[in-house]
Amino acid sequence: MAIHYARTHKIPYLGICLGMQLAVIEYARNELHLENAHSTEFNPNTPYPVLGLITEWRTREGQIEKRSEDTNLGGTMRLGGQLCFLNEDSLAKRIYESDKITERHRHRYEVNASFIPSLEEAGLKISGVSAEERLCEMVELSQDEHPWFVACQFHPEFTSTPQKAHPLFKAYINAAISYANQRTDNNLKQKEIA
Repeated sequence: MAIHYARTHKIPYLGICLGMQLAVIEYARNELHLENAHSTEFNPNTPYPVLGLITEWRTREGQIEKRSEDTNLGGTMRLGGQLCFLNEDSLAKRIYESDKITERHRHRYEVNASFIPSLEEAGLKISGVSAEERLCEMVELSQDEHPWFVACQFHPEFTSTPQKAHPLFKAYINAAISYANQRTDNNLKQKEIA
């Protein structure tokens, strides 16, 4: 509900890992009208599994790793630094000022690639993908639709420090400040009119 509210009221949103997964679920439910869209982590019997385990994964060493729900948790996680390619015309690329980034991961569930064309057609931009398997790493809304809505599968907090904030956090805070200033300006104008 919070993601839906932020999206529909144009409030800056930064989703991290599960926050990205929930943003995809929210978008599938409300823009694709897939009422029971879910992650198989929460509902293994969902008719619209927009997120789920991938069954085969290539490790950084190039070896194939098989996964299933019965595999121990450590063996099913995508861990550590992963290369990500950012789309040319994306807010993510403007934030990072690069078309390639490496970010740290710690998760098991991925966006189901079979839903990506429908999500994109409805307006959710896949703005970053992994290097090898082309897994969804980042989603965003166009700035015509929303001033600042970005979500990532990885964990920017793993590389952020008080002395050197991660680019996503800096951009999100700036977007939140702009949003707050705009609201203040609008409230002042309304008081002047009254």
